[in-house]
Amino acid sequence: MKKIFLSVLIAFLSISVFAQIQSPDQFLGYELGTRYTVHYQIVNYFKYVAQTKPDMVKLQKYGETNEHRPLYVAFISSPENISSLEKIRENNLDLAHLGNGQGNTSAPAIVWLSYNVHGNETSSSEAAMKTLFTLVDPSNAETKQWLKNTVVVIDPCLNPDGRDRYVNWFNTMVGKYYNPLTIAREHHEEWPGGRSNHYNYDLNRDWVWQTQVESAQRVALYNQWLPEVHVDFHEQGVNAPYYFAPAAEPYHEVITKFQRDFQKVIGKNNAKYFDKNGWLYFTKQEFDLFYPSYGDTYPLYNGSIGMTYEQGGISAGLGILTKDKDTLSLVRRLMHHFTSSLSTIEISSMNASTLVKEFSQYFDNNVNGKTGDYKTYVIKNKPEDAQRIQALIQLLDNNGISYGTSSGSSTGFNYITQKDEPFTIAPNDLVVSGTQPKATLVKALLEPKSKLSDSVTYDITAWALPYAYGLTAYASQQPFKVNSSKVSEQFTPNPSTDSYAYAIKWQGLNSVKAAGALLRKGIRIRYSETPFETGGQKFDRGTIIINKNGNKKFGVDLWKEISDVCNAHQIKMYPISTGMMDKGPDFGSNEIHVIKPVRVALLTGEGVSPYSAGEVWDYFDNQISYPLSLINANDFGRIELSDWDVIIMPQGNYSFLKDKAQSASFQQWISRGGKVVALEGAVEQLSKQEWSIIKPVEDEDKKKDTSKRDSYDLLKTYSLRERDAVTEFIPGAIYKVDIDNTHPLMFGYPDYYYTLKLDPAVYKFVKEEGWNTGYLKKNNYVSGFVGYKLKRELKDGLLFGVQDLGRGTVIYITDDIIFRNFWQTGKLMLANAVFLVGD
Repeated sequence: MKKIFLSVLIAFLSISVFAQIQSPDQFLGYELGTRYTVHYQIVNYFKYVAQTKPDMVKLQKYGETNEHRPLYVAFISSPENISSLEKIRENNLDLAHLGNGQGNTSAPAIVWLSYNVHGNETSSSEAAMKTLFTLVDPSNAETKQWLKNTVVVIDPCLNPDGRDRYVNWFNTMVGKYYNPLTIAREHHEEWPGGRSNHYNYDLNRDWVWQTQVESAQRVALYNQWLPEVHVDFHEQGVNAPYYFAPAAEPYHEVITKFQRDFQKVIGKNNAKYFDKNGWLYFTKQEFDLFYPSYGDTYPLYNGSIGMTYEQGGISAGLGILTKDKDTLSLVRRLMHHFTSSLSTIEISSMNASTLVKEFSQYFDNNVNGKTGDYKTYVIKNKPEDAQRIQALIQLLDNNGISYGTSSGSSTGFNYITQKDEPFTIAPNDLVVSGTQPKATLVKALLEPKSKLSDSVTYDITAWALPYAYGLTAYASQQPFKVNSSKVSEQFTPNPSTDSYAYAIKWQGLNSVKAAGALLRKGIRIRYSETPFETGGQKFDRGTIIINKNGNKKFGVDLWKEISDVCNAHQIKMYPISTGMMDKGPDFGSNEIHVIKPVRVALLTGEGVSPYSAGEVWDYFDNQISYPLSLINANDFGRIELSDWDVIIMPQGNYSFLKDKAQSASFQQWISRGGKVVALEGAVEQLSKQEWSIIKPVEDEDKKKDTSKRDSYDLLKTYSLRERDAVTEFIPGAIYKVDIDNTHPLMFGYPDYYYTLKLDPAVYKFVKEEGWNTGYLKKNNYVSGFVGYKLKRELKDGLLFGVQDLGRGTVIYITDDIIFRNFWQTGKLMLANAVFLVGD
């Protein structure tokens, strides 16, 4: 009788314990995968679990999106580990030589799972809830065992704005029952789609650059932990089987043998469960490990086992028919991600001790100079580069990279001349050591030329920061002691004392911000198209000039208004005591031009690249804080063109240019004083207009000897078709562009510019009614992969040009000069195009 009673009591207590935590299905009121869960419901479930199991789950809000949705991570582990969570974090940083102690390798491994970075790759956030429940489920003895030596970090949704954009759109498109036919409207998103964030950025390319608020907040938290394992969950085309590591070549050479080998260990564990369920999968194809700003490579370059997992499912909605006539449902998709999530945690727990020890060894190697040939990077701190230096320092800070000053002389690779040359470190130069905890990331970001083990790659192949920021630099194999002293002098606030005029040097994005702020205040500003000297100071082309004439309405408050703006942007104001210059034009000269507060429109919508439009939108909104109106390109015929001074055309296909009446109206607007800034593929669109003076270099111009080509070249091997394709491919390489820096488009630059070439577009030099402001000559290649056939053709052509059309101007910018808004050196050119050219 007692045994029966005891059994009943145990059963009752077990049921009571199990009832303490609801599954996602119970909490939400529907089976996961049978409908989409909007972001706030995902957050609510995580909050519920954290409140119900506070001994096992700590929920932390780490930020907020542009649309004010909260960003959360959950830390899940055993009660013992959760109670010591801060100590575990500090110990992990100690192991990485980023804390204050030695670090103990007998510590839990940290496994970080990041879900739904692309908003319309939706299954992973659903899987995140199921994973969380399984980890805290009292009835699951297996997960309890894993959590004894593992801390799991779950970020359930990296891109809430994109996810809700997609989910809300889908819910308005779908009927009572989902339609699996691929032609159904629920499988065809409207522009811009849900993949990107609010500003149409791909957050999976932003880990290093952190141009977006979601990335900046997330990576700041990530660097406070530096997990041993990180997984980034994605979706791919609906017909693709599941993908997990090991990754495809090219691997960046900094990825260690252990990192490579342990990807295989994890992959085999995943394969075990996928085999058991009869699920298809692939490894070692498509997804490489080279570009440093992915959710797999950034963790790898920071000591983790970084991986991407890809489930077929983009555009699938709740269910879609694949090419095999099989219905791929959201239920199946989330189960695949759920399974690989648990498998990764399991195998990490089984190898926790090894993971922690290898993590510690990774950073030991970094600080002991065992990473890379270059031991010191010296960035020359010229006065004209001060703003770009500060931008670079901000990037280094954001990534936990240490830097400082040093002294001495040596020989190193000169980024500009591409040769080994002697150099001397000046007191204020920016010096980055290659023997520091973040040495691997330093090498990946600063090395002049990254080595590719395979030419078939997924993204850009060159990004060296001195080129991206337009700075003079040396890479040296000699180690220097780096002092942690400030690189730049502390900014001294400008006084608001009376003067004949004030000048602001046009040297970077802060100058642009200040000029834009002054224009918004209604302050009349001008610029000089010619260098001038006065009072012992030299001022280059583009210098902003403000004097009392034209600003009398501000009275005695004028200089205070101006100094407040310049101080806010840390821009030095130079007092000018007279309008007569020692050298150069006087301030009443016709070489001094008024900068107008231009009204700017950006064409967006169907046919326009969301990424290209998003870069410009973010640039105006968040970087220069200047008003911008977004207008759908398909509404062009309804635009009152006289309401706009500048129209920016991002990469896109513009149907209005094929309409005779609308095209003629566009031309008339330009001729009457309008300004067009055409970017990337928009240049090719405009080149087809009769009035355009820019024309592409045709194939017959590139290949004069095609008739002599050996006919055997036409014989190809089928298995090598992918490699044959890259012979004329350029995924992203750096070229040195010769420029005319006497033209307003190039004010603030030396006589060269480094461009990130993403396509083979090259145009003929313009002969009349225009200006060749940026062009390639022979041997202008710098770094990155270019197919050998294309490489010999990228020369003797125009990349940046300006056309005078009546009283108006057309500016042709064939490359993406603000690529992902990390290509810092191009940002001044865009400002020049909008504010200076044609005025």
